[in-house]
Amino acid sequence: MADAEDKVTMRVWRGDENGGEFTDYVMPAVEGEVVLDVVHRIQASEAPDLACRWNCKAGKCGSCSAEINGLPRLMCMTRMDTLPEGQPVTVAPMKTFPVIRDLVTDVSFNYEVARTIPAFEPGPEPEGGYRMMQVDVERGQEFRKCIECFMCQNVCHVIRDHEDNKPKYAGPRFFIRFAELEMHPLDVNDRRELAHDKGLGMCNITKCCTEVCPEHIKITDNGIIPMKERVVDARYDPVAWLGRKLTGRRKKTAEEAAAG
Repeated sequence: MADAEDKVTMRVWRGDENGGEFTDYVMPAVEGEVVLDVVHRIQASEAPDLACRWNCKAGKCGSCSAEINGLPRLMCMTRMDTLPEGQPVTVAPMKTFPVIRDLVTDVSFNYEVARTIPAFEPGPEPEGGYRMMQVDVERGQEFRKCIECFMCQNVCHVIRDHEDNKPKYAGPRFFIRFAELEMHPLDVNDRRELAHDKGLGMCNITKCCTEVCPEHIKITDNGIIPMKERVVDARYDPVAWLGRKLTGRRKKTAEEAAAG
């Protein structure tokens, strides 16, 4: 149990797109708090103009992602008693995205990418209705657990360290979106060429995205690697190409899907 005189030092980044610095706030330690609780107490007392995003405070909206002691985490799910005792707790905005103010970053890049991905489109409903195997249901459900905290995007060095890659690299969050849709047995859109154009081949499978996912989605093993295999099949497998030619079976391309 925290003593009434115990203190905690929160080293919070303050600034905007023009620059900033870390500011220390010494707060009373309160048992059972998470980082977001302490940030809220700072706002209520010492810094009412401190900007941060949050919504559900239950680890399901993804809004309060930040870098805590150098690691991307959800502020609402990071308990203070799990952090090194007696040391300042550093809270910084996610590095990959431009800073708007303090802990708030501009993540609109992600929504721009999302708009380019053709939505789910089932084929004509067969007699008796649509049917799916349970294994196909479960495979897609894993990817749909994503809360869009964008921490996987934040740690991906392809865009974290190379701003010029963003226009041609969707990032791990959207590679699992591609996988979710491509692996759906009822979908008629083909996004494999689009996934290639969105930089899937630039991912070198370091699994850093999987390590930070708060929903424990196996982004690399279950999403990115199978999508890489599907893209290779679509572009280079002569047997698959011949089969599509002979049967006439193929999904709609991204261009065809966009055209309706």
